[in-house]
Amino acid sequence: MPELPERVIKAWEDREGPVIFTTVSGDGVPNAIFASCVNMYGDDTIVVANNHFSKTLSNIRAGSKGSILFRAKSWETFQIKGGIEYFEEGPVFEYMKEWNPPEHPGHGAAALRISEVWSGARRLL
Repeated sequence: MPELPERVIKAWEDREGPVIFTTVSGDGVPNAIFASCVNMYGDDTIVVANNHFSKTLSNIRAGSKGSILFRAKSWETFQIKGGIEYFEEGPVFEYMKEWNPPEHPGHGAAALRISEVWSGARRLL
């Protein structure tokens, strides 16, 4: 995968509020959730902690791709798209457990592998 533009990395580090994590059911029905327990894993993956997934987990298990929408403090918005893998053990799961607050269950880790990045109608990656 090509390297994320520095602009996107800085915006991610300076994001405000929760992200919006969207998946799609096997029937094509979108499902969007707010997620505040998220973190970069390497330079090509965003991990979302499964603290209360229901439809989201069903969609992931059905093979959904996903997107993450976030806003930087500058009010610039970014949408990151990619395939999703789900982990209940292993390095990605253990990484999530390191930063997910202990009062949250952290049942699993959804790892969105970045394939596209957009800011408005402009494709950045």
